[in-house]
Amino acid sequence: MINEIINKIVCGDARDVLDRIEDNTIDLVLTDPPYFLDKMDNSWNHETVSSTKYQHAVKSLPAGMKFDREQGKRFYAWYLEISRKLHRVIKPGGFFFSFSSPRLYHRMACAIDDAGFLIRDCFIWLYTQNQVKAMSLNHFIDKLDTDEKTKAKLKEKLNGWKTPQIKSCFEPIVMAQKQYEKTFLKNILKNNVGLFNTTVRIGKNMFPSNVLTIEGIDEVIDKYFLLPKPTKEEKGEYNTHRAVKPLAICEYIIQLSTFSDDAIVLDPFVGSGTTAVAAKRLGRRFIGIDINREYVDIALKRLENVRIEGKYRDKNIETQLTLLEEQKEYLVGKDSRGALK
Repeated sequence: MINEIINKIVCGDARDVLDRIEDNTIDLVLTDPPYFLDKMDNSWNHETVSSTKYQHAVKSLPAGMKFDREQGKRFYAWYLEISRKLHRVIKPGGFFFSFSSPRLYHRMACAIDDAGFLIRDCFIWLYTQNQVKAMSLNHFIDKLDTDEKTKAKLKEKLNGWKTPQIKSCFEPIVMAQKQYEKTFLKNILKNNVGLFNTTVRIGKNMFPSNVLTIEGIDEVIDKYFLLPKPTKEEKGEYNTHRAVKPLAICEYIIQLSTFSDDAIVLDPFVGSGTTAVAAKRLGRRFIGIDINREYVDIALKRLENVRIEGKYRDKNIETQLTLLEEQKEYLVGKDSRGALK
């Protein structure tokens, strides 16, 4: 199965596709899964999330801001199933990086841990540009069954006091590893994975770090943690995905954790294709999976003109697949409705 989908984007449910990948064949999983925050679960699409029809409590409240304790439980159960499947296909010593939201990071980490992985670290993507989510209660005060004078006093008393949702300025990334065989040395000699490439640099030629940023914040922070800023062309004007991850971060993680030129990078929730684009640019092989046909088409379009960077270009240019030439084959075993067989 795996040779049929290497360097391709598969449209289908990740759980079904993963069942068809052989054991111990994947070097790295790098993914940004659904966060299960109010309609953003494993079946969400951008039309549902963007529509005010599905927003709760206050019509101006964007989807994803509703607090529901059951979200974490649903997310844990679903991601435990996914993580167990990923644990089977990853090589011994292989790495698993998964973006998360701060609020449900603990559920993600526990699911990955309970699936058998070793939780080795937590990477932090630091940024300043983000929406403030705290809400004033004036809207609810106006609906109280009392006189206007009392309402005005209450608003004055609670001036500046809002819902406990301060501005979120970081995104955690789980760093997990499948148990390596015997020792790190024996494992990398046998499986070509399991160690970090510490020649990779971040900021101003600094040793690799678990803190990342792609925007200039402060002289000291930039020195130690800054990665290249996204280019205007990176995302693509046609890209409708709401949560496109920076290419530089994906490239950094791939360079850090893949050893072999033949390494396979898997993204079971590839979205608009950033992980696949990063892998292709670095001369690595990749597999992308997504249940959303629109995102699959966007990923294919982004991959069409990707150029292989640096030392990998000459070695791999002849064998790299041009995905749009394979467009008729990218839907692996689909029926007439577009579902994976």
